[in-house]
Amino acid sequence: MEFKIEGEYPVLRVFMNRGDSVLCSAGAMSWMTPGIEYNASAKGGLLKGLGRAMAGESMFQNKYTSNSDGEEIAFASSLPGKVIHVPMQGNTIMTQRTAFLASTEDVSFEIAFQKKISTGLLGGEGFVLQKFTGHGDLFLEADGSLVEYELGPGERMLVDQGNVFMFDSSVSYEMTTVKGLKNMFFGGEGAFLVNLVGPGKITLQTMPIANLAARILPFVPNKK
Repeated sequence: MEFKIEGEYPVLRVFMNRGDSVLCSAGAMSWMTPGIEYNASAKGGLLKGLGRAMAGESMFQNKYTSNSDGEEIAFASSLPGKVIHVPMQGNTIMTQRTAFLASTEDVSFEIAFQKKISTGLLGGEGFVLQKFTGHGDLFLEADGSLVEYELGPGERMLVDQGNVFMFDSSVSYEMTTVKGLKNMFFGGEGAFLVNLVGPGKITLQTMPIANLAARILPFVPNKK
Protein backbone atom coordinates (compact mmCIF):
# COMPACT_ATOMS: atom_id res chain seq x y z
CA MET A 1 0.00 0.00 0.00
CA GLU A 2 1.27 3.47 -0.89
CA PHE A 3 -0.07 6.94 -0.14
CA LYS A 4 0.30 10.57 -1.17
CA ILE A 5 -0.69 13.77 0.65
CA GLU A 6 -1.20 16.66 -1.74
CA GLY A 7 -3.02 19.94 -2.34
CA GLU A 8 -3.21 23.35 -0.68
CA TYR A 9 -6.33 22.08 1.09
CA PRO A 10 -4.84 18.64 1.61
CA VAL A 11 -6.19 15.27 0.60
CA LEU A 12 -4.79 11.87 1.54
CA ARG A 13 -4.75 9.52 -1.47
CA VAL A 14 -4.16 5.85 -0.63
CA PHE A 15 -3.21 3.41 -3.41
CA MET A 16 -4.17 -0.14 -2.52
CA ASN A 17 -3.45 -3.65 -3.79
CA ARG A 18 -5.60 -6.72 -3.30
CA GLY A 19 -6.17 -7.40 0.40
CA ASP A 20 -4.97 -3.99 1.63
CA SER A 21 -7.24 -2.35 4.21
CA VAL A 22 -7.55 1.10 5.74
CA LEU A 23 -9.73 2.38 8.58
CA CYS A 24 -11.44 5.75 8.98
CA SER A 25 -14.28 7.34 10.91
CA ALA A 26 -17.75 7.05 9.43
CA GLY A 27 -18.24 9.67 6.71
CA ALA A 28 -14.54 10.49 6.26
CA MET A 29 -14.14 8.89 2.81
CA SER A 30 -14.18 11.41 -0.05
CA TRP A 31 -13.89 9.24 -3.18
CA MET A 32 -12.73 5.80 -4.24
CA THR A 33 -12.45 3.48 -7.23
CA PRO A 34 -15.12 0.74 -7.55
CA GLY A 35 -12.86 -2.18 -6.61
CA ILE A 36 -12.97 -1.32 -2.89
CA GLU A 37 -15.60 -2.60 -0.47
CA TYR A 38 -16.32 -1.34 3.01
CA ASN A 39 -17.73 -2.63 6.24
CA ALA A 40 -18.85 -0.46 9.18
CA SER A 41 -18.14 -1.82 12.65
CA ALA A 42 -17.48 -0.73 16.21
CA LYS A 43 -13.82 -1.80 16.22
CA GLY A 44 -12.83 -3.24 19.59
CA GLY A 45 -16.43 -3.73 20.64
CA LEU A 46 -19.24 -1.56 21.94
CA LEU A 47 -17.30 0.00 24.82
CA LYS A 48 -14.42 1.16 22.63
CA GLY A 49 -16.97 2.43 20.11
CA LEU A 50 -18.62 4.50 22.84
CA GLY A 51 -15.17 5.73 23.86
CA ARG A 52 -14.47 6.95 20.33
CA ALA A 53 -17.80 8.79 20.35
CA MET A 54 -16.78 10.54 23.61
CA ALA A 55 -13.48 11.49 21.99
CA GLY A 56 -15.24 13.38 19.22
CA GLU A 57 -15.24 10.62 16.58
CA SER A 58 -17.97 8.39 15.22
CA MET A 59 -18.83 5.35 17.31
CA PHE A 60 -18.35 3.23 14.17
CA GLN A 61 -15.30 2.96 11.95
CA ASN A 62 -15.33 2.03 8.28
CA LYS A 63 -12.93 -0.61 7.05
CA TYR A 64 -12.13 -0.29 3.34
CA THR A 65 -10.59 -3.35 1.68
CA SER A 66 -9.28 -3.57 -1.88
CA ASN A 67 -10.51 -6.48 -4.01
CA SER A 68 -7.86 -5.96 -6.70
CA ASP A 69 -4.54 -4.25 -7.40
CA GLY A 70 -4.33 -0.59 -8.37
CA GLU A 71 -7.34 0.73 -6.43
CA GLU A 72 -7.46 4.21 -4.85
CA ILE A 73 -9.31 5.77 -1.94
CA ALA A 74 -9.10 9.41 -0.83
CA PHE A 75 -9.74 11.26 2.43
CA ALA A 76 -9.97 15.05 2.18
CA SER A 77 -9.34 17.32 5.16
CA SER A 78 -12.46 18.83 6.68
CA LEU A 79 -10.88 22.29 7.25
CA PRO A 80 -7.97 24.33 5.89
CA GLY A 81 -4.92 22.85 7.57
CA LYS A 82 -2.50 19.95 7.41
CA VAL A 83 -2.74 16.20 6.90
CA ILE A 84 0.28 14.41 8.35
CA HIS A 85 1.59 10.85 8.32
CA VAL A 86 2.73 9.37 11.63
CA PRO A 87 4.63 6.07 11.26
CA MET A 88 3.78 4.15 14.43
CA GLN A 89 6.59 1.88 15.66
CA GLY A 90 5.21 0.60 18.94
CA ASN A 91 5.10 4.11 20.39
CA THR A 92 2.18 5.94 21.98
CA ILE A 93 1.01 9.44 21.11
CA MET A 94 -1.77 11.68 22.40
CA THR A 95 -3.74 13.98 20.13
CA GLN A 96 -6.58 16.47 20.26
CA ARG A 97 -10.01 14.88 20.11
CA THR A 98 -10.71 15.42 16.39
CA ALA A 99 -7.28 14.64 14.93
CA PHE A 100 -7.93 11.14 13.54
CA LEU A 101 -8.34 10.87 9.76
CA ALA A 102 -7.38 7.29 8.82
CA SER A 103 -5.03 4.43 9.72
CA THR A 104 -4.00 0.90 8.92
CA GLU A 105 -5.52 -1.90 11.00
CA ASP A 106 -2.50 -2.35 13.28
CA VAL A 107 -2.97 1.06 14.93
CA SER A 108 -5.05 1.04 18.11
CA PHE A 109 -7.24 4.01 19.05
CA GLU A 110 -8.78 4.74 22.44
CA ILE A 111 -9.69 7.71 24.62
CA ALA A 112 -7.63 9.12 27.47
CA PHE A 113 -9.17 10.97 30.39
CA GLN A 114 -7.74 13.70 32.54
CA LYS A 115 -6.57 12.40 35.92
CA LYS A 116 -8.43 15.24 37.62
CA ILE A 117 -11.94 14.88 36.25
CA SER A 118 -13.19 18.16 37.75
CA THR A 119 -10.55 20.30 36.05
CA GLY A 120 -11.00 18.34 32.87
CA LEU A 121 -14.73 18.97 32.78
CA LEU A 122 -14.21 22.66 33.42
CA GLY A 123 -11.46 22.74 30.84
CA GLY A 124 -13.73 21.73 27.96
CA GLU A 125 -11.54 20.52 25.08
CA GLY A 126 -8.83 19.44 27.49
CA PHE A 127 -10.87 16.72 29.17
CA VAL A 128 -10.82 14.05 26.47
CA LEU A 129 -7.89 13.16 24.25
CA GLN A 130 -7.27 10.51 21.61
CA LYS A 131 -4.58 7.93 22.38
CA PHE A 132 -2.89 5.95 19.59
CA THR A 133 -0.57 2.95 19.94
CA GLY A 134 0.71 0.12 17.76
CA HIS A 135 2.59 -0.42 14.51
CA GLY A 136 1.54 0.90 11.13
CA ASP A 137 0.49 4.09 9.41
CA LEU A 138 -1.55 6.76 11.16
CA PHE A 139 -2.91 9.85 9.39
CA LEU A 140 -4.00 12.93 11.32
CA GLU A 141 -5.52 16.26 10.33
CA ALA A 142 -4.67 19.55 12.00
CA ASP A 143 -6.32 22.98 11.99
CA GLY A 144 -3.99 25.49 10.32
CA SER A 145 -0.22 25.07 10.39
CA LEU A 146 1.90 23.05 12.83
CA VAL A 147 4.77 24.10 15.10
CA GLU A 148 6.96 21.54 16.92
CA TYR A 149 8.91 21.83 20.17
CA GLU A 150 11.22 19.31 21.84
CA LEU A 151 10.82 19.75 25.60
CA GLY A 152 13.63 18.70 27.91
CA PRO A 153 13.00 17.01 31.29
CA GLY A 154 10.90 19.36 33.41
CA GLU A 155 10.65 21.97 30.65
CA ARG A 156 7.14 23.41 30.38
CA MET A 157 4.92 25.05 27.80
CA LEU A 158 1.58 26.70 28.63
CA VAL A 159 -0.81 26.37 25.69
CA ASP A 160 -4.35 27.46 24.91
CA GLN A 161 -6.49 24.30 24.83
CA GLY A 162 -7.42 24.55 21.16
CA ASN A 163 -3.79 24.89 20.05
CA VAL A 164 -2.74 21.50 21.44
CA PHE A 165 -2.50 19.04 18.53
CA MET A 166 -0.21 16.14 19.46
CA PHE A 167 2.41 15.14 22.02
CA ASP A 168 4.49 12.13 23.04
CA SER A 169 3.20 9.92 25.84
CA SER A 170 6.32 10.89 27.85
CA VAL A 171 4.95 14.43 28.12
CA SER A 172 2.74 14.97 31.18
CA TYR A 173 -0.43 16.98 30.77
CA GLU A 174 -2.74 18.88 33.06
CA MET A 175 -5.15 21.79 33.03
CA THR A 176 -4.10 24.86 34.96
CA THR A 177 -6.16 27.93 35.81
CA VAL A 178 -5.18 31.41 34.70
CA LYS A 179 -3.92 33.38 37.70
CA GLY A 180 -6.04 36.29 38.90
CA LEU A 181 -9.81 36.75 38.62
CA LYS A 182 -9.41 39.82 36.42
CA ASN A 183 -7.22 37.91 33.98
CA MET A 184 -9.56 34.93 34.07
CA PHE A 185 -12.74 36.82 33.25
CA PHE A 186 -11.53 39.82 31.23
CA GLY A 187 -8.26 38.71 29.65
CA GLY A 188 -9.96 37.05 26.67
CA GLU A 189 -7.80 33.91 26.97
CA GLY A 190 -10.30 31.76 28.89
CA ALA A 191 -9.96 30.40 32.42
CA PHE A 192 -7.72 27.42 31.62
CA LEU A 193 -4.43 26.68 29.90
CA VAL A 194 -2.76 23.36 29.18
CA ASN A 195 0.46 22.74 31.10
CA LEU A 196 2.68 20.42 29.02
CA VAL A 197 5.80 19.15 30.83
CA GLY A 198 8.70 17.37 29.13
CA PRO A 199 10.57 15.32 28.21
CA GLY A 200 9.19 14.74 24.73
CA LYS A 201 8.00 16.35 21.54
CA ILE A 202 4.86 18.48 21.37
CA THR A 203 3.12 19.67 18.20
CA LEU A 204 0.85 22.72 18.30
CA GLN A 205 -1.72 23.88 15.73
CA THR A 206 -2.23 27.50 14.74
CA MET A 207 -5.93 27.74 13.82
CA PRO A 208 -8.24 25.81 16.20
CA ILE A 209 -11.74 25.30 14.84
CA ALA A 210 -13.22 27.00 17.93
CA ASN A 211 -11.24 30.18 17.22
CA LEU A 212 -12.25 30.11 13.55
CA ALA A 213 -15.91 29.66 14.47
CA ALA A 214 -15.73 32.59 16.89
CA ARG A 215 -14.36 34.83 14.13
CA ILE A 216 -17.08 33.78 11.67
CA LEU A 217 -20.03 33.89 14.08
CA PRO A 218 -20.52 37.71 14.06
CA PHE A 219 -21.02 37.56 10.27
CA VAL A 220 -23.65 34.78 10.33
CA PRO A 221 -27.12 36.26 9.56
CA ASN A 222 -29.43 36.39 12.55
CA LYS A 223 -33.15 35.80 11.96
CA LYS A 224 -33.99 38.37 14.63
